[in-house]
Amino acid sequence: MILDGIVEAFELLISFDSGVYNIILLSLILSISATLTAAVFSIFFGVLISISDFKLKNLVKRLTFTLMGIPPVVLGLIVLLFLIGPLDSLNLVFTKTAMFIAQTLLVIPIITGNIIISSEKTQKKVLETATTLGANKLDKIKLVIKEIKPFVFMSIVLGFSRAISEVGAVMLVGGNIKGDTRVMTTSIALTNSMGNFSASIAMGIVLLVIAFLIHTLASKFRGDIYDWN
Repeated sequence: MILDGIVEAFELLISFDSGVYNIILLSLILSISATLTAAVFSIFFGVLISISDFKLKNLVKRLTFTLMGIPPVVLGLIVLLFLIGPLDSLNLVFTKTAMFIAQTLLVIPIITGNIIISSEKTQKKVLETATTLGANKLDKIKLVIKEIKPFVFMSIVLGFSRAISEVGAVMLVGGNIKGDTRVMTTSIALTNSMGNFSASIAMGIVLLVIAFLIHTLASKFRGDIYDWN
């Protein structure tokens, strides 16, 4: 049964079924766009938090690290409550936009937290030099980002991995609608419950290939991190 399912999964993939590849494409577009959007904010604010001294800094860091492990289904519920409450007039429930918002919010603390940790390791020596040269805060942020570049890339990889593997949040806010908001993870959940194991295996294979490619690319930066340490 398992072998038959694997064979059928590969047949499904090489048949270039439009329904299957539309799901794969939507998954990639949403996850990549959410990760890049999150990275724009998270990298800047992660470094800003780490190099700044303010009264609630420890609280902000604790909240960020807590949100790094928030159950996706809880985040999805929070987003859904906002979409059917204060933001109901926007009609975003069960749309790709809602899924994008949920994935972006899920990734932001992951990248921010990792940036805070990595930048705190290097900021002392960098900031001393920058201060001596008369750099302002924006210059310092740019300098720290440049110094921790391998960590920045790895943080983005971790964020993307979380986004593309997410199920609960995108199912709650997206509805898993066929031909519209169905992505690979929600497709696996549905087809598996229906006993369509070949379709589930096919999506699982694609996710594993994506993970392999991403982490193969990231291996170069892991080497840079070991050298940096």
